[in-house]
Amino acid sequence: MIVKHLNIGLPKKENFHGKEFITGMCKKPAAGPLVLTKNGFPGDGVGDLKHHGGSDKAACVYSLDHYRYWAGVLGITLPDAAFGENLSVEGMAEDEVCIGDVFRVGSATAQVSQPRQPCGTLAARYGRADLVKLVVESGRTGFYFRALEEGHVRAGDAVTLVERDPRGVTVEFANRIYHHDRKNREGIERVLGVPALSASWQQSFRELLEKLAF
Repeated sequence: MIVKHLNIGLPKKENFHGKEFITGMCKKPAAGPLVLTKNGFPGDGVGDLKHHGGSDKAACVYSLDHYRYWAGVLGITLPDAAFGENLSVEGMAEDEVCIGDVFRVGSATAQVSQPRQPCGTLAARYGRADLVKLVVESGRTGFYFRALEEGHVRAGDAVTLVERDPRGVTVEFANRIYHHDRKNREGIERVLGVPALSASWQQSFRELLEKLAF
C-alpha cells in the first residue's frame, strides 16, 4: 500500500458542462511533504462545509486501482485526483479496509472513519447525472481518514497497517448496508458497533434503526 499522489486544492469557481460550482474537488498533486492535521492538509478545502470537511474527514482516500474501470465507464482519460481525493493510493480496496483500521502514513497516524459518499458535484464534473448511482453500485467509493497523530505525508510514502479493528466491518460492508440493505437490523447494528465510525454515519445508521421501529 502506497501513496502515489498527495492532492490539495482550495474551493474556487469551476464550470462543469455549463454550470458553475464553488468546489475544492479539482485538486492537484502537491510537490512536497505536507502536514496531515486534525482538519486536513494546509492548502486544501471544501466548498460544501455542511457535507464535507471536519475532523472525521481529514483526508479523502481513493484507490488508483479503480481508475481503469472508471476510464472505461466514462470513456475518458481521468485527470489527477479524479474523484477529488487527497490521497491517491494503491492496494487499499474497500472490501479489505475496515472502519476503525489504523494506518501509518508518512509520519502521521490515521484511522478509517467512514466510506466516502459520492455527491452531485462529482456527477456534474463529468457530465454524468447517473455517476453517483454508478459509484454506489460499483462499491468503488473510497473512504475517509481522521488524523490520530499529525505528521508529514508525501507522495511515495508507504501506508502501513498499525492496528486492524477487531470488528472487521469493511468499507464495502458499511456501503452495502447503507445503500442496498437498509432493513438489515443486524447489519446496521454491526456497523453502529464500531466506535470509530464517524459522527455523521452514526447518525445516519441510527436513523435507519428508528425507521425499522415503525
